[in-house]
Amino acid sequence: MNVPIRFRTYLLCIVALALWPSEGFAQQKPEAAKANPPQAPARRDGQRDFDFHLGSWKTHLSRRLRPLTGSNTWVDYDGTTVVRKVWNGRANLVELEVDGPAGHIEGLSLRLYNPESHQWSLNFSNSAGGTLSQPTVGEFKNGRGEFFDQEPLNGRAILVRFVISDVTPDSCHFEQAFSDDGGKTWETNWIATDTRLKEGPDKAR
Repeated sequence: MNVPIRFRTYLLCIVALALWPSEGFAQQKPEAAKANPPQAPARRDGQRDFDFHLGSWKTHLSRRLRPLTGSNTWVDYDGTTVVRKVWNGRANLVELEVDGPAGHIEGLSLRLYNPESHQWSLNFSNSAGGTLSQPTVGEFKNGRGEFFDQEPLNGRAILVRFVISDVTPDSCHFEQAFSDDGGKTWETNWIATDTRLKEGPDKAR
């Protein structure tokens, strides 16, 4: 059966229109991708994240005596914390001095900002030992700082988590926890609250 010329022309136009968008899109898509490559989100500059802690503070500290042993014996301490700016804010030095029924604690923490990773390392030392511990490393997000490391305890490798939260101009909260099951569960062993001292010269500024 012969198909009329007009009808055949109509069919060819329909086929051409159906094919054209997909071919055109396939040709344009690579060019568009080259012209508009995906942009990685910019990392926030966190080198001023610890500015809130500069100054002199009254510190209340609670410490679990024997972490990860099943013991729930805690001791309390009270004293002061002084935080000084180093390297124009890209580092700071924390001096902790507290007393309690379990004795006297003098602690030193050097916090260092890495501008490449945009993270902080917290390096702690106790005057009783005189050496820096394994640093916890992390950053602040939405006003909350979380820092982690792995270190030995009683011959076993454990995870350490240090959290800074509830930050206001006049107070802040610190918690340290250990995990011996790869982070599935955490046991808190150090809780400290700093309250800014209003009177006297600010030693850190």
